[in-house]
Amino acid sequence: MKNRKTTTINTDLITDAKEMGDKLLKIRKRSGLSQEEAAWAAGLSVRAYADIERGSVNARIDSVIKICDVFKITPNDILVKDINDPVDEAVIMTELRILAPRDHEKVLRMLQLYIQLCNE
Repeated sequence: MKNRKTTTINTDLITDAKEMGDKLLKIRKRSGLSQEEAAWAAGLSVRAYADIERGSVNARIDSVIKICDVFKITPNDILVKDINDPVDEAVIMTELRILAPRDHEKVLRMLQLYIQLCNE
């Protein structure tokens, strides 16, 4: 049996069900739709949609995709924490150190380019 490379996901970057529901509520209110209208448009029951928006359930990925289609957003818009959320620099530095050298270099190049853009 071959050794498989495993990938870990930094869950600090992923919203939990409550955070996702809060984001979804804001997006729905901005769109002017009721829960019933959003549920119908996504092909979900009103109860299922309400549970997702309330954050009382972990939404299935197919439901997330349907909801995103309704609001013309990407899953990242509700599944990933906002870029303005506080960042733990120590965690990022630790993750950077454990990257393969090639990936480490790519990240440093991206940061360098980003800093250059910010300074223009």
